[in-house]
Amino acid sequence: MPHETIDAAALDQLFREARTANKWTDRPVPEEKLREMYDLLKMAPTSANASPARFVFVRTPEGKAKLKPALSAGNMEKTMTAPVTVIVAHDLQFYEKLPVLFPHAPDAKNWFTGSMSFAEQTAFRNGSLQGAYLILAARAVGLDAGPMSGFDAAKVDEAFFAGTQVRTNFLVNLGYGDPEGLFPRSPRLDFEEAARFE
Repeated sequence: MPHETIDAAALDQLFREARTANKWTDRPVPEEKLREMYDLLKMAPTSANASPARFVFVRTPEGKAKLKPALSAGNMEKTMTAPVTVIVAHDLQFYEKLPVLFPHAPDAKNWFTGSMSFAEQTAFRNGSLQGAYLILAARAVGLDAGPMSGFDAAKVDEAFFAGTQVRTNFLVNLGYGDPEGLFPRSPRLDFEEAARFE
């Protein structure tokens, strides 16, 4: 297992020079690229390897038409023109897959079936982590990402997850960003403002 810092170019691509894309080129994103991205993000950690995130890659005109009524006005154009919009959601019944995902603890499913609130917290927390991993994995495979709030989650759930226990968390536009759509980089908090040692 390597324990060396990755090189400066990789750090720039993942963090220092990466930006939230708001405008897109018309360069398509092939399915193979999205699968490559998923195969990276799925390897990152979740509690009990629960992997509760579920992803819908909206990339057809029909899919975009289903998504459109849920979008706020400020997110409409960039989402409709993005090659792909990922619905990052989580399965409230993720524990059904634990016998496969966490086989060394045969009773792991029971940790969650006794408390719906515990299951919901676990699904939301770890699904959010997986959504963050998706953003980094997208950057790692050469895509730009534009994560968003600013939509009606209930409408997305109705359009894409009706009759299931899957719930929408947030959206991420993916593609190849047009630099003309970038806002000036906003400030970040210094270490002393956001962290401390104990």
